[in-house]
Amino acid sequence: MLHRNKLPAGIDSKPVHILQEFLGGIVTTTGIIEIPLNTAAPQAGLVDVLSARVRRLIAPNGGPFTFTGTCTYLVGTRKLVVIDPGPEDAEHLARLLAAIGDAEVSAIMVTHTHRDHAPLARALAQATGAPIIGCGPHVPARALALGETSTMEGSNDLAHQPARILADGDGLACEDFELVAIATPGHTMNHLAFALPQERALFSGDHVMAWSTSIVAPPDGAMGPYMASLAKMLTRDDLVYWPGHGGALTEPQRFVRALITHRRQRETSILGQLRQGNATIPAIVAAIYSGLDPRLKGAAALSVYAHMEDLVARGKAACEGPPLLTASYRAL
Repeated sequence: MLHRNKLPAGIDSKPVHILQEFLGGIVTTTGIIEIPLNTAAPQAGLVDVLSARVRRLIAPNGGPFTFTGTCTYLVGTRKLVVIDPGPEDAEHLARLLAAIGDAEVSAIMVTHTHRDHAPLARALAQATGAPIIGCGPHVPARALALGETSTMEGSNDLAHQPARILADGDGLACEDFELVAIATPGHTMNHLAFALPQERALFSGDHVMAWSTSIVAPPDGAMGPYMASLAKMLTRDDLVYWPGHGGALTEPQRFVRALITHRRQRETSILGQLRQGNATIPAIVAAIYSGLDPRLKGAAALSVYAHMEDLVARGKAACEGPPLLTASYRAL
């Protein structure tokens, strides 16, 4: 059952909706494509039955960047796999253990090491005896430049040490289903999605979400690998994505094509601003994001920065020294 509820109490809807517009490309002056977002707001704290094998329990960590909270998935019946246990939260752990009941937890799988997805895996492993598998420890896309600091440093679960790291194509067989790791670097460099071939479903983590596009923030993430990972999704025949936040994505190939088009349009817009003489990231953000809530200017700057870093790497833009948030750029 899929919920189409309002945001739960305690979550300010305004920044959430503005973030959807900002990331979805709606609030611009440059004609960026409008992505067909699914803004249905599944409720935290409830166990939703999504299919014969899949249930979902959303953590109570809703906010502008997590929507109604992190989606934890329980896959299987008598023997379970838990995907993305979520943040360290005693209430969520208690609800998760209640949902598990007498079933055996065969494995705890983690898509990536952001702190809203990975940390509770350790407490769940201690409670159930199940191994933590999936993505490897946090690794940035590149080393920090001299004098540079990471804006996402506090977002990473640096204590994540899985018992088994899955590579692209590695599988886990459990009862009457299997889960297959799909490497999807970009949002983070260790990001994995997990395919459920028996249902032609994909647990897409934060790589592709129906409610909003994903943040790609250097130096932790990188636009080049993210775009390659999106293109990789077009080679698949999944019928549904179950993302790390928000509801189902039921036309994934159509949605991914729109994401790719949106990002390429954004790239073209940034190059146009460079040719007009807007050489800095703050100047470009001011020019292409009309009416953006001031609370989201930092996220907008990181998005432009990710594109700029990629444009420099591909020889379409240049700057003096390494490409940084504070650099001045020019189109080539």
